[in-house]
Amino acid sequence: MFLETSRLRVRRFRPGDAPALAAYRSDPAVARYQGWSEPVSREEAAGLVAGFAAADPGEPGWYQYAVELTATGELIGDIGVRLHDNRMQADLGFTLARAHQGHGYATEAVTALLDRLFTEGGLHRVSAECDARNTASARLLERVGFRLEGRRPAHSWIKGEWTDDLLFGLLADDRQRRHGPCGPDGE
Repeated sequence: MFLETSRLRVRRFRPGDAPALAAYRSDPAVARYQGWSEPVSREEAAGLVAGFAAADPGEPGWYQYAVELTATGELIGDIGVRLHDNRMQADLGFTLARAHQGHGYATEAVTALLDRLFTEGGLHRVSAECDARNTASARLLERVGFRLEGRRPAHSWIKGEWTDDLLFGLLADDRQRRHGPCGPDGE
């Protein structure tokens, strides 16, 4: 296990996660603003899970963490972190199954991961971007402390259309001023 909150575990992917990953990534509402196309077959999900499990989160590149409910062990989403070659900055992305959206799980998981990235990972900056129409993700990023740094009009060609991208950033110093040295609860 990587980290645990009162309701969630953020951990490495396991082979048994493939069916749940295929299910939520095949939901058109979940995939709408993402770079992948649905449906995601179980075979494709098994390949993704194998790749996620084999990756090293301490090495530059993308690493996907599984997000599960502590009470039931149910996989409800994933968080991706792309560590830059300099190991001082990263990009962040997240996906949550539709049935588990609107309950604060994504905020909880992202907050816990940011705390770990800044305190133990020693990162200087974490960036994120999202489709400008994805207002729920934009609000989540702002809620956990990211600043809107820009908008790139008609920047990404996704699913047959040009979309505007919103660019967000969070500096370690800003996070520490907002939450203190140990996160929002001072733990």
